[in-house]
Amino acid sequence: MAADQPSLPEVHRSMKIPQKGSWIRKFLAFAGPGYLVAVGYMDPGNWATDIAGGSMFGYSLLSVIMLSNLMAILLQALAGKLGIATGRDLAQACRDHYSKPVAMGLWALCELAIAACDLAEVIGAAIALNLLFGIPLVYGVLITALDVMIVLFLQNKGFRYVESLVIALIVTIGACFAFEMFWSQPDVAGILGGFIPTTEIIKNPEMLYIAIGILGATVMPHNLYLHSSIVQTRDYERTTLGKREAIKFATVDSTIALVFAMGINAAILILSSATFHRAGMTDVADIADAYHLLAPLLGTTLGSILFGVALLAAGMNSTLTGTLAGQIVMEGFLNLRITPWLRRLITRMIAIVPAVIVTAMYGESGATDLLILSQVILSLQLSFAVVPLVKFTSDKTKMGEFVNAPWLKWLAWFVATVIMGLNLYLLYQTFFG
Repeated sequence: MAADQPSLPEVHRSMKIPQKGSWIRKFLAFAGPGYLVAVGYMDPGNWATDIAGGSMFGYSLLSVIMLSNLMAILLQALAGKLGIATGRDLAQACRDHYSKPVAMGLWALCELAIAACDLAEVIGAAIALNLLFGIPLVYGVLITALDVMIVLFLQNKGFRYVESLVIALIVTIGACFAFEMFWSQPDVAGILGGFIPTTEIIKNPEMLYIAIGILGATVMPHNLYLHSSIVQTRDYERTTLGKREAIKFATVDSTIALVFAMGINAAILILSSATFHRAGMTDVADIADAYHLLAPLLGTTLGSILFGVALLAAGMNSTLTGTLAGQIVMEGFLNLRITPWLRRLITRMIAIVPAVIVTAMYGESGATDLLILSQVILSLQLSFAVVPLVKFTSDKTKMGEFVNAPWLKWLAWFVATVIMGLNLYLLYQTFFG
């Protein structure tokens, strides 16, 4: 493979951007990548922490969801800017900058994170299939492997088809939770108060642990690699003006999509608070328990069904974007291309084999433990993606005139430091707390 091979070469610059026309027309041409990124912020790994936070502490942790999303909006904007300004995705930029042993170490950590994320998605989709159709978890895990066919079919049709399916599934999730909100009749004043941060979150160890879990499940390392690549599917002008416009539209796209993702995460916590916490059930943290308890609390069996449909849509969506992230990371770090179906099959096997073994031996409880472990692995890897991203976008030799402004540079390093500190605390509490 040539040294200057572009990121995701089969779809690189495959989508035309109109040179003339209204602002809206141009924005719609750029819109799409942000929603693929947003998928990682509402995957099954987020559900368990949001359900636990709502059932234990009511609306109090909504502020954590909001702050986590604000951090995510900043980091994803930087990832998009890196891809557009340099023409390199984050994995390629790491290979360019670091020595081979360091780059290989970063690659290994990233593959581990993608496998962990894939594991959460596989288990989440399998739990949804089990709840909705009674399919045993082991078979549900195996069924999720078929998504490789969907991805290959859509990639051959064109990248807009991938984006369209992802957006359709996101809308499905949003619609399901809109009904859930209507039935649960949450306390509006409580919700508004929940978005205001309080010192109790830091003072209460249990609350702090759940809060860090929400943050760990929100900011996904593979999303930074994904975003820096898929913004390059747009055929914008490779001039200073063209890149500046592309960065602006890409930032607006990802910001809108992540605000929607914040709404979904908040809705899960609000639903948990308005049903379980209100009924005095403060220990609901399991997705399956939530599913079974919703129908009697909401007074309609549709409540549980729509919860299951939304979970299935979230699991399916996450596996689609996981495909692309895996391809980007392998090609970027190793300068190596393998057939997409083979790459996907390898990724699926890494996730499916442990999921099948654990669900066959330990059933649902083992699958839940595996889901929690996957979030811990993601937390551990996050700093190894965030630090290079902030470093590269703050480097004038790489970014030229698109380098981070001083205020943005310091804000980005502050966010990176907060994320590193909180994730180290989460790991310490998980293993020794």
